[in-house]
Amino acid sequence: MANSLGDKENFWLIEVMDLNQDLKNYTFVAFDTETSGQYPIGSEIVEFGAVKWHSGKVVDTLQVFSKPKKPIPDNVIKIHGITNEMLESEPPLVESLPRILKFIESSVLVAHHAPFDLGFMAYALEEAGYDIPDQPALCTSLLSRKWIPETTDHKLQTLIKELNLVGGTAHRALDDASACLDVVFKCFDRMPLGSTLAAAIKSQWKDLTWKNFSISNIRNQKIKNIIEAIQKNISIDLLYNGGSHRGEVRQVFPLGIVRNPDGDYLSAFCFIDKKDKRYYLQKIAEAEVNYSTVSF
Repeated sequence: MANSLGDKENFWLIEVMDLNQDLKNYTFVAFDTETSGQYPIGSEIVEFGAVKWHSGKVVDTLQVFSKPKKPIPDNVIKIHGITNEMLESEPPLVESLPRILKFIESSVLVAHHAPFDLGFMAYALEEAGYDIPDQPALCTSLLSRKWIPETTDHKLQTLIKELNLVGGTAHRALDDASACLDVVFKCFDRMPLGSTLAAAIKSQWKDLTWKNFSISNIRNQKIKNIIEAIQKNISIDLLYNGGSHRGEVRQVFPLGIVRNPDGDYLSAFCFIDKKDKRYYLQKIAEAEVNYSTVSF
């Protein structure tokens, strides 16, 4: 059933399910990913954790570990504590995707800083040949800004502490997913009685439909060249219509492509300015792989 909100802010609400039911009528799956790096093209999901809620209670959980193609760097291991040795006997993520898709089927997805997790999941699914899901997604970071504005900040660990929630181990997917589920219901508690899913989505003020995290949807020749450079760990020559070097070809080392509700961008190290910078995709005029460079 189509939504009945009828305003431009809700152009992304899609005809997947009736969005105008009371929030308690849906099945919610809160999920989290831990990864081998910051960006999905050059890095991979190493842990997927999810908690399913239905009819007032948690009814199931899912935890999946995956061995990435490349070793996890030490600086990333320090964040989540998942070592390469822990994953040595685990299958690649592609083997677990059917289980994950079955688990999230017909549910409303919830994640904290959802664009990060949706970006990794969308890329992994597309690379494996799956269609990306089309059900709605909620972000507890965005929702808490609207409905729990009094907290010091809206990081998950801050919300856990200041709302007196059970947090478990920080930066582990299953524990963070469980905490995320608690946060989303704290947000729902602040909403008017009988609020609908459409109202919750509207209160985020961000477009979090899965298609907007698809890389396939934007895969033109420039994007293909950037992806090739990321995968080969080499530089690109970039012509960018913006910044202090507008219209000049510059050499950059691409770190990742980010699909973002506020504007898709390439994160890259600029050899001119000697720092990481954002290059918005709509302003990139040309991007050519620099095959003469060595790995960064």
